[in-house]
Formats: sequence, structure tokens, C-alpha cells
Amino acid sequence: MGKGEETRQGILDEALALASQVGVSGLSIGALADKAGMSKSGLFAHFGSKEEMQIAVLREGQQRFVDTVVRPALKSPRGIARLRAILTNWIDWTRRAKLPGGCPMNAAANEFDDQPGPVRDAVEAGLADGRRLLANAVRLAIEAGELRPDTDVDQFVFEFSGIVLVTMQGQRLFREKDASQRALDAFERLVRDYAAPSANA
Repeated sequence: MGKGEETRQGILDEALALASQVGVSGLSIGALADKAGMSKSGLFAHFGSKEEMQIAVLREGQQRFVDTVVRPALKSPRGIARLRAILTNWIDWTRRAKLPGGCPMNAAANEFDDQPGPVRDAVEAGLADGRRLLANAVRLAIEAGELRPDTDVDQFVFEFSGIVLVTMQGQRLFREKDASQRALDAFERLVRDYAAPSANA
């Protein structure tokens, strides 16, 4: 990694941590320049505009998510064990990724859902990638014979995603100490609803 790439990565690290606290829409060239110890012109040299910076931060967050949640889960066997690993990693990912204010992508989804433009498009594309990844893991569980062949993949993904979102709300807004355990209990109930007969035997 060259000097310029190292500098850009350092900026993105600072920006992602800041975005987790103030939101992606709350990111400004000035605030980030202060936090990174750089001039505004120095930041513009790396990103060109606030919008480009926001999109770069979202992509960095998505990559951090893959590194923290997805890659470790792939070490688990295909099937329910991998789905469980995805859930466990996901509900704890912001702590392990050192994002003090929570998930910047979820925050951005609320910030930009009604604001058409490139940033909204980047948020939607990133979250859609996550849904596709989860759907693929569900299909692998079906192929492994652990979920029923008639499992509604989209419905499973919808309910799984709902578990994650309400868990994050419970952890951060309500400070519920049992939120993670409730998430695991909800996941096990979801799996039982779709389990293949042999998996229940």
C-alpha cells in the first residue's frame, strides 16, 4: 500500500468511526479534517466532494462488515450452523469493528431512504448485497437438507433481518442486556419453523 493509499485508509477509518456516531449525512469535510488532523483541501484531494466521501465511507463500512461478519461465518459448515454464525457475528459486529455509535449502514438507511441520489443508491446497493448473501446462505441450508425444500427464502431473510434490526435497537436504544440472547432464541424458533423433518429428528 502506497503513502497515498495509507492516508486515504486512515481517513476512512476516522470517517467510519465518526459516521457511526453522527450518521453519514452528518459527515462534513470540516469535521473530518479536524478529526483526521488534515486540511480541508487535503481531504478534497482524496474525495473531491462530500458526496464522494459519504459513498466511500459506506463502501468501507460494507467491507468492514464482510471482514467482521461474513468471512468468519464461512468457516462454519454450510447450513444452519453458518446461518447461526452470521447472526452471532452480525449482532456483535459494531463492537468488534470498533464503531462506537453503532452500524453506519443502518443509520444511513434511515437517513437517505427518502433522499434520491447517489448516496441513497449506494446505501440500497450495499444492503441489497447483504440480503443476497443471506439468501444464498439459506439456499445452502436447503441444499444441505437442514431446511425444508419449500422454505420461502425471501420470508426467511425478511424475518432474519428483522431479528437483527430489533436486536440492535434493543442493545443501543434500550440498553437491554438480554437482547443478544433473545436474538438467538428468535433465530432458533425461526429455524424450527422451516427445519426439514430429518433435522428435527
